[in-house]
Amino acid sequence: MEPFYLTLFMGTPIWLWLLFLGLVGVLLAFDLGVLNRKEHEIGVAESLKLSAFYITLGVLFGGFVWYQMGSQAAAEYMTAFVVEKTLAMDNVFVIALIFATLSIPRRYQHRVLFWGILGVILLRGLMIGLGATLVAEYGWILYIFAGFLILTGIKMLFVGDKEHDMADNPILKFLRRRMPLTDELHGHSFIVKQPDPKTGRIRRFATPLLLALVMIEIADVIFAVDSVPAVFAITTNPYIVYTSNIFAILGLRALFFALAAIIHRFEYLKQALAVLLIFIGSKVFLADLMGMEKFPPAISLGITFAILGAGVAYSLWRTKGQDAKELTGK
Repeated sequence: MEPFYLTLFMGTPIWLWLLFLGLVGVLLAFDLGVLNRKEHEIGVAESLKLSAFYITLGVLFGGFVWYQMGSQAAAEYMTAFVVEKTLAMDNVFVIALIFATLSIPRRYQHRVLFWGILGVILLRGLMIGLGATLVAEYGWILYIFAGFLILTGIKMLFVGDKEHDMADNPILKFLRRRMPLTDELHGHSFIVKQPDPKTGRIRRFATPLLLALVMIEIADVIFAVDSVPAVFAITTNPYIVYTSNIFAILGLRALFFALAAIIHRFEYLKQALAVLLIFIGSKVFLADLMGMEKFPPAISLGITFAILGAGVAYSLWRTKGQDAKELTGK
């Protein structure tokens, strides 16, 4: 009888899933119990160091994938990792808006992001599990994903997105009407007990910190509608899809405090993302037209780096000196 740990789950041995989840658990425990045991404002330097640590781990995990699953799987993982991290950058802007709208102090923002990642691990797992099941049962759904990515990329490239106005967000307005909510923060608490203004009875109230957490989780689900199909267009291996997603998000949450201050320097990255989505969607159809089972992962990774590198370089060149102009008013 085959040992339990060698049993396949979604095409991958259970021990690989357990190893990854154990690693994430250790990282989160280290983050909260050691690095951020005392609440404090995370500065740019600390944010960059923590992000570099997570990016290094993500890349090293790609080496582990190469060792266990081969070079093709490793190339697919790295492509998915880079794409996910870049697609999630717009999420940083939305998170910053949520914190600003709800007046969440910087010293409490890490706490919200930390607990938010636990929700992401669960929600992304459910979405990827559903996507993997659909792809396994109905192979043609990959073409639906690919077509959706192409249309999304064209919309981003030629139509653009409306500016986010978090104060008028209908979801936020709905939650404020439905949730028993305090007007002010109560330290780092998500829920507090206090007298109901109407009845005088003691009841539980959500604080703005919990409202921020719920909004961030909803935002992540919305962004996952784009990012999950994008990764499935790169690879249909659920293990690679999930691990690349989680590592990209872990690193991005760490980078949030530095990236939020300089996000305006990447003004033209959205156009590069649009081109990237069109490419990822198109290569599903190109592989069929060229008689290939799958578009070569190494070439896909190279093109991904080229598109994003061009977008970053052009953005930095066009916004050069922008901070100085804002400070001098010239």
